Amino acid sequence: MLATTLLIFASTIASTLTPADDAAAPTTAPSALTDGWVSIFNGTTLDGWTPKIAGHALGKDPYNTVRVEDGLIRVSYEGYEGPFNGRFMHLFYKAPFTEYDLLVEYRFTGEQATGGPGWAWRNSGAMLHCQSPQSMGVDQSFPVSIEGQFLGGDGKNARTTMNLCTPGTHVVMKDALDKRHCINASSQTYHGDQWVTVVFKVRKNHVEHYADGDMVLEYDNPQLDPGDADAQKLIKDGAVALNNGWISLQGESHPIDFKRVWIRTMFPTGDDTAAAVKDAPTKP
Repeated sequence: MLATTLLIFASTIASTLTPADDAAAPTTAPSALTDGWVSIFNGTTLDGWTPKIAGHALGKDPYNTVRVEDGLIRVSYEGYEGPFNGRFMHLFYKAPFTEYDLLVEYRFTGEQATGGPGWAWRNSGAMLHCQSPQSMGVDQSFPVSIEGQFLGGDGKNARTTMNLCTPGTHVVMKDALDKRHCINASSQTYHGDQWVTVVFKVRKNHVEHYADGDMVLEYDNPQLDPGDADAQKLIKDGAVALNNGWISLQGESHPIDFKRVWIRTMFPTGDDTAAAVKDAPTKP
């Protein structure tokens, strides 16, 4: 009887997490939680999420930088006294993932924090395959990761979003190791405070970025950079391949809201992924 019950439970979890057709995803962003999509933000609290601010221990946010208001994850800087001074924030989800589709809906708002660097104006991102938040140094500005960079326009000039930045990492593009720190996507520019919905298709050795249903960037074989001091601490026995890790949302000094954060795992991808989402809320 117990074995039968466990089998039914396992089948239920698998059916919840398995997308109907991986080949069809993610050409368009879904409007409803169907076909295996699960919300990992419940719309009311930051349960399952932990901030890491440069200069502070994991989980400490004395400035109320990130909170939930009006059903949104809101990153703002009203509580900062004095200049921004490099206090970059990364909001980590509670567990690592391996192969998945990630949907994020975001909008930039208001004015940049005083003293924020010029390049960080209307700049944020989703950090993929991050090192664990526990392994970050107290003063470390950015987790070792591959970053899907979110950028907003100034009202007149072109500025693509869904670019790639590589703190402590490299990727392969066109069959060659590409060591550029930031690589532009081919997206349109999103001006003002409009909502933007983007999707990442993350597989073991291949990543694609989508905006408005169009693939705007792709690359292969994310890997740790042996020349980076933070990455060096993560390299074991010379292995540099980066094919799993944590997800974090970024605060780089410009206020930003996140409305939807949905994930669809390519089940089975390991017990870590199944355990990470089986108890996630299915409705925001």
